[in-house]
Amino acid sequence: MLLYEKNNHIGVLTINRPEALNAINSELLHRLHDMAKELSADTSLRCLILTGAGKAFVAGADIAEMRNLSKAEAVEFAQLGHGAFEALESLPFPVIAAVNGYALGGGCELSLCADIRIASERARFGQPEVGLGITPGFGGNPRLIRTLNRADAMELVFTGRVINADEALRMGLVSRVVPAERLMDEAMALAGAIAANAPIAVRAAKAALHSRYTRFLRDDLDKESELFGSCFETADQRMAMTAFVEKQPKSEFIGE
Repeated sequence: MLLYEKNNHIGVLTINRPEALNAINSELLHRLHDMAKELSADTSLRCLILTGAGKAFVAGADIAEMRNLSKAEAVEFAQLGHGAFEALESLPFPVIAAVNGYALGGGCELSLCADIRIASERARFGQPEVGLGITPGFGGNPRLIRTLNRADAMELVFTGRVINADEALRMGLVSRVVPAERLMDEAMALAGAIAANAPIAVRAAKAALHSRYTRFLRDDLDKESELFGSCFETADQRMAMTAFVEKQPKSEFIGE
């Protein structure tokens, strides 16, 4: 599920479930968490590039695994995601997300854990969870509101619409958009520029920059997991996720 390679002081971590568009399930979350712990202990690593295999960065969470969760199980699943994503976000060196395709739901949330996001012109971003009867559950709510202006963050979450790379650039969700065939070259060049600097200074700068950003984040994540779990007691969630998995049209949401 994960591929890792290291070239000098730069690591490349690839989500490798291309047959499922790299959808996130519980097994992948456990592996991400373990990998982040391993990478954190590598004192020679100066920058990490995070990307996805095939046509997607990460197309979302695995709906087939999620659809029949109870409220308590859904809260546990959200907390598992929070733990894995926090472990990545808190790596002591900079992390670059090279977003090569769909970054939807959990994929968009995963990209938000990176310090810098570079998008292929083919990249697509979104938090479409409300169309499935749930709220974002892997940190999308608090991280989007910290990354974008308030109106853009709320529009993305409330409408569930998917945006292209250029709109993501306008919103400040990504720092640059590049041709698809140049994505990894651009990411490697940026990682090389970071890795060429004094590593202790770069790690200190990341710690300083994250200090305010992550303040109160834990409280916000706990609140998100509680609200995420509550959605799994609704008829709307059961209907929408069943329709998604069975590739059937959704019925009208009833608010129950």
